[in-house]
Amino acid sequence: MLDINYIRENPDRVKEFSRQKGYAVDVDNVLRLDERRRSLTAAIDKLREQRNDLARQMKSSSKPSADTVTTGKRIKSELAKLEEELSYIDTDYTFLLKQIPNTPTDDTPVGETEDENIVTEEIGDLPEFAFDPKNHWEIAAARGWIDKERAAKVAGSRFAYLMGDLVKLQMAVMQFTINALTDEETIKSIIKSAKLTNISTKPFTPVLPPFMIKTDPYDAMDRLQPSEDRYKIEGDELWLQGSAEHVLGSMHADEIFAEADMPIRYLGYATSFRKEAGTYGKDMEGILRMHQFDKLEMESFTTAESSLGEHLFFVAIQRYLLEQLELPYRVLMKCTADIGKPNARGIDMEVWLPGQGKYRETHTADYMTDYQARRLKTRVRRASGAVELIHTNDATAFALGRILIAIIENNQTADMRVNIPAVLQPYLGGKTQI
Repeated sequence: MLDINYIRENPDRVKEFSRQKGYAVDVDNVLRLDERRRSLTAAIDKLREQRNDLARQMKSSSKPSADTVTTGKRIKSELAKLEEELSYIDTDYTFLLKQIPNTPTDDTPVGETEDENIVTEEIGDLPEFAFDPKNHWEIAAARGWIDKERAAKVAGSRFAYLMGDLVKLQMAVMQFTINALTDEETIKSIIKSAKLTNISTKPFTPVLPPFMIKTDPYDAMDRLQPSEDRYKIEGDELWLQGSAEHVLGSMHADEIFAEADMPIRYLGYATSFRKEAGTYGKDMEGILRMHQFDKLEMESFTTAESSLGEHLFFVAIQRYLLEQLELPYRVLMKCTADIGKPNARGIDMEVWLPGQGKYRETHTADYMTDYQARRLKTRVRRASGAVELIHTNDATAFALGRILIAIIENNQTADMRVNIPAVLQPYLGGKTQI
């Protein structure tokens, strides 16, 4: 949620970037409600002060006068009316304020659709094959690694059983990633290679979070929408989370960090769930777009002045991970319409899939500033004693299904085997091929 002071001082700017992001918001009405809300709050505070003064007078007197009793009744009646009006105003004000998206950074390109995202780099050589490369699902079916037919009997479409060596490969990717991001020397190397400055070398803490989240923290994270893409537990205010950052970013709601403990960095693993509403018939083959998928996700809490650097650090980690797996990829700067409502800046990475002859998204890095923290009330106490809102960042370490696709398609052989990236071989007992 945006700071109301910023909206008061920059109404035209807020209207413009909201339009650029594709959100129809009534900024003028928010400001009208804000003005009425402040007026009511001042009037209520004045009446409460009068009520307290009157209570002290009555306490010091053996018997209150008729005028005192009449005045007390009048104050009580007026206070009740104003408090009721404030309650209604607060509800409308908060609802409309929550509709206003976060302010995009100055370098975020303006665009109306994801087609206007800007490719900033292409890294790595595209693989060349002496045969026609196959899709991952053709190879996986031949090797007995994916069974969607039996999964459909048990759970329906867009589910799969992963089996055999593909499970081992996923576990290898997970172990490699956890080892890398919990090692301070690796963190230092990533920072140095990216030529970043003033970035903490603090490693990540691995987390196995809950796979469910209550409605209130989900809403406070501003990740509940689109709700039609989420799975709700019938009869409870509980949802299956759609990505690990949803339950990592909300875990410190109503808490105050000490500045000396910042940044707080988590690497969360979660099996996540999305309905994939509106994608009927799209990417039905293989495991690209599933209702259930596994992810390793990075989440951090920082001070305001270090948060953009943290975002760039997360992007550097994503580059490192992809390059360690020797996968060709490209980097996209997301435009205003595609970065998302709580985001101030967004970077995507897409890996080349030779079996499909195109780049497909595997990573995203989201920079939220204090937008989530304002509703979560997650703060930091400075060394000076001042208490401020923290800033949040989240980013994909690996969407495991998608990275398995990339490994299979880029490392396939003519006899439908898969060469293992060197960095993963120690986690597979030294195997070079599956």
